[in-house]
Amino acid sequence: MSTVAATGSGRLLESPIVGMAPWIVFSLLVGPGRFEIAVALALACTVVLVSLGRLVHRGSSWKLLELADLVFFAGLAVIGGLADAGTLRWLEVYSGEVSNIALVLIAFGSMAAGTPFTLQYAREQVDPAQWHTPAFLRANYMITGVWGLAFLVAALVGGYGDLVLHNPNNIWTGWIIQILAIVVALRFTAWYPDVVRARARREQGLPVPDQPRLSGLLLPMAGLLIPVGIAVLVFDNTWWLGVALIVVGAFLSKALRE
Repeated sequence: MSTVAATGSGRLLESPIVGMAPWIVFSLLVGPGRFEIAVALALACTVVLVSLGRLVHRGSSWKLLELADLVFFAGLAVIGGLADAGTLRWLEVYSGEVSNIALVLIAFGSMAAGTPFTLQYAREQVDPAQWHTPAFLRANYMITGVWGLAFLVAALVGGYGDLVLHNPNNIWTGWIIQILAIVVALRFTAWYPDVVRARARREQGLPVPDQPRLSGLLLPMAGLLIPVGIAVLVFDNTWWLGVALIVVGAFLSKALRE
């Protein structure tokens, strides 16, 4: 059982997704003319979530990701406040890639150190007897790795848009691909623990009433193709690709529900 109160807000604050929320907010909002508002919202998000975490879970330990949130976004706020016009323009264009790369380093660095950052959150949700089991550790390595890969994809496509296309607001490199990468990581974080629990029950010879299916992971992503297709129709003027994405999304969503 969880070692903390099993309320909806409590469970939300136990999730590593909360620690990554400021990074997601920043990486999706930042761009030319939006640096200050992106930093302000990311820092405000950090302060609110950290404060709520301390109030809901009194005495809980500080997380690596919480500390990284505070240091990184407070530092960016100070740098942005002191920067000259040229530095501010550079930050507007490239700070999104800097933040994505920073989270990639946090994810893979924590794995290399033997403590994937999701482990600190997961330990607050399970019995201490499970903390050192191979399945529990493997699940956290997998989830942390998926988040590292998601932000690596975001950094690479964002860098391509900035350095090669010279268009930070390109709909594909600045928005669609980055959002899809984050959605994949979000969905995997919600889906994979059920897979691990079901596998553990099978190994113990216990019944598994709700066997997690791969369709549970893929269905939300298939459904996302429909709004992506609409966005392409509206903002990219590539009507054939927009229509194709809508049709494929509808077909896959129907097939995966069956």
